[in-house]
Amino acid sequence: MDLPCNNNDDNEKNLDLVPDPLIKDDQAIVVNVKNKGLVVITGCGHAGIINSVDYARKVTGVDKIHAIIGGFHLPADGGIFEEAIDSTLKELQKIDPECIVPCHCTGWKATNRIIDLMPNKFTQSAVCTTFTF
Repeated sequence: MDLPCNNNDDNEKNLDLVPDPLIKDDQAIVVNVKNKGLVVITGCGHAGIINSVDYARKVTGVDKIHAIIGGFHLPADGGIFEEAIDSTLKELQKIDPECIVPCHCTGWKATNRIIDLMPNKFTQSAVCTTFTF
């Protein structure tokens, strides 16, 4: 999901988004699993899970996404990230991975929506969970 660069709210005019100087980059691991597609593993996913998946597709030239694992940075705190839940999940449905494993900062609201929308794709993770692809 691309966040708007300008906020049309009457209280704030021409709000330009700027890079956070404390976040030097965002990291993810991308593996192309033979005959399955890409497995994208994120940490906290500050770049946005859809942006990370799109970038993985771009740099690998592989369109098929087999699994998405990690933090999706969608906490239910009433802020801008909570507002991104619905549009992010619509894009996840379009991507149509075989396996979705929301962890860490995905948040309870987004995780429950994933379970509701894609119950056969959702996998619960916990400490010491092992995934084999």
